[in-house]
Amino acid sequence: MLAAGRDSRVSLRWFVRPFGRSRSLARQLARGMGSFFKTCSCAKPSRCPHLYTIRFRDARGKQSEESGYRNQDAAIDRLTEIYVDRKKSSPAVAEARRELGQQTIEEYAKTWLPRQRKITEYSTGRNLASHFKVQINPIIGSRKLNSVTPTVVEDFLDHLEAQGVGRGHQLNVYRALASLLRDAFEKGVMADNPLRGVQKPEYAPQRVAIPEAEYITKAIQKADHQLALEIVLMVGCGLRNGEARAVNVNNIVADDVYRVTEQVHSSTHQLAKLKHRKEGEFREVPLPRTVKDAIERFADEHGATEDGYLLRGPKGPFSEPNERYRVAKLFKALPPTEGVGMYSFRHFFASNALSHGIPITDVADWMGHKSIEVTYRTYRHLMPGSITKAAVLLDEELRAVV
Repeated sequence: MLAAGRDSRVSLRWFVRPFGRSRSLARQLARGMGSFFKTCSCAKPSRCPHLYTIRFRDARGKQSEESGYRNQDAAIDRLTEIYVDRKKSSPAVAEARRELGQQTIEEYAKTWLPRQRKITEYSTGRNLASHFKVQINPIIGSRKLNSVTPTVVEDFLDHLEAQGVGRGHQLNVYRALASLLRDAFEKGVMADNPLRGVQKPEYAPQRVAIPEAEYITKAIQKADHQLALEIVLMVGCGLRNGEARAVNVNNIVADDVYRVTEQVHSSTHQLAKLKHRKEGEFREVPLPRTVKDAIERFADEHGATEDGYLLRGPKGPFSEPNERYRVAKLFKALPPTEGVGMYSFRHFFASNALSHGIPITDVADWMGHKSIEVTYRTYRHLMPGSITKAAVLLDEELRAVV
């Protein structure tokens, strides 16, 4: 029978009969596996709704506890998993895990970051390192890895929320921390998954602000000639700021097609691969006649480099600092409506395309989004009448057959 002791603990030294099963289904467990129990004071702990806690010794012989198991079966399964893993671990492996577990998050990150070869290019790698330097290390960087639990991670997220960090940035910081902790857990540093049950931040993008056509006309007329061409490319082709800054006359591959091959990176201020693309990959976007004329007119009036680039700063490519200076000057002279910024000119392209019935799948491809979900979340409100419009169009055909 189940032996209930202090803290409603149930011993596993001999065997247990999980609640709700017949005696013939009792599960034999080895000596030294540990125990499971409830910390509540209910009269019948095996029938109350409170969760089980397990107590065991890990591969290093250290006594540990984990909680959150809804029934005896779940607790026993976890104890069995730990027991088998402990038996497989040699003393050398256990010692290596112990040493890693004594490292702090900050110490582990110093060796972990250089190993992220797939994400250490350009802004992704810079941002990843920045997340640890600015948000993670100052708050929990001194914590030893073997002391990190789901509660620690949740407290960290609560701290970010209290500091007023935006949800989108919270999510990026969480992903960085979660990647490191997942790597450590897979190496056996922690006995339990430190991300188990953690609710990651949910990012709900704010509704985008789209400038009026009249404002765009005035902005192009008022802006510096380099900034004006950048705005034309954003509203006409849907290019990102950095992609527009890398405009090249040689990328006009047809009268109505522009090939986007690179960007001027916001951090390095140099030419770089496209966002969400591998080195050498490109995408092609519609080239309205007005945009093509603007590119050719700029080339005639201001010239191009030997390689065909049009926008140039004092020391090389037309970089983000060059852009910021000119944008500040433009917005001071021509104040935009609330919420409108430089990136809003790109939003105008999406609005223009969707309002003319162009499929959102095509718009997502032209804008270079990682997935159509990004396009849909950002611009869904620009299609408020799509269901009603579809019902009317479908009804026209149905009248002839129904």
